[in-house]
Amino acid sequence: MARSRSGRALVMVVALAAALLTGCGPDFSGLHLRIAGGNGGGVYDNLAQVLATAWAGELGIDRPQVLQTGGTPDNLSQIRAGKADVAFVAADVAAAQKDGLAALARIHDDYLHVVVRDDSPINSVDQLAGKTVSIGARASGVEYIAKELLTIAGLNVDRRNLGLQDSLVALVDGQIDAFFWSGGLPTPLITRYTAKTSLRLLDLTKLMPQMQTLSPVYSTATIPASVYGRREPVTTLVVPNFLVVPTSMPDDVAEALTRGLFDARQQLAQANQAALSIDVHPGIETQPIPLHPGALRYFRAEKS
Repeated sequence: MARSRSGRALVMVVALAAALLTGCGPDFSGLHLRIAGGNGGGVYDNLAQVLATAWAGELGIDRPQVLQTGGTPDNLSQIRAGKADVAFVAADVAAAQKDGLAALARIHDDYLHVVVRDDSPINSVDQLAGKTVSIGARASGVEYIAKELLTIAGLNVDRRNLGLQDSLVALVDGQIDAFFWSGGLPTPLITRYTAKTSLRLLDLTKLMPQMQTLSPVYSTATIPASVYGRREPVTTLVVPNFLVVPTSMPDDVAEALTRGLFDARQQLAQANQAALSIDVHPGIETQPIPLHPGALRYFRAEKS
């Protein structure tokens, strides 16, 4: 009988200890987050929507608000103004404005698209001279990189500041001759429009050596022909993307958000194939933006 009472007492102690351990984790129930994404229909926006839902479930918080923005420069402004708590950013722009920023992780890579209609006589970047070209929304990451490339190429074009959707409409309608876009593969809106009107990408091989002298984050890669149903692959510029937060974010919040990001990889990949590259090993590579201490704690725990 004494043994039975002792056994019951042990069960009660174990149950109490488990309850105490469960209760000692951080409580995020009052946390309200705003995520600076990007153009509606772009990869940033696709992933931000999924991540908002994942974080809400993972942390037990209200679903974070996803802000549609002009892209990286706008997102950085939102973070600095205290209007966003998390932002998707391209590494090249963020590297030049890294004060007060910390990274949660490297996520997917962006591929520079220079898009023309399939029936266009333009077959190389140098043939854009004198043409009407959309260089992306004003103060966007696309505009930043488009200006760099046009300067390197020594090209004068009639520049228009249009977002992705408007650029596609204008190209299909013949209002512009080409447009720039920087995004993951595939970019859903481009896929959708390519199914209606045959579009193609310009190869950037000749300009890559000069572009890579501008920033150490730039690299060269191939967009396979199969991505947009084309006959041939094209060589283009690649820039990594980071998920960034203010350095003032508490460590436990940053750690939980980082864990939630990697736990949601399957859902993110279903939303866009660009997220297939989200992985713990490359995720820690965020230089020149330092990792947030909370994110670093997550990565160290994963490697232990």
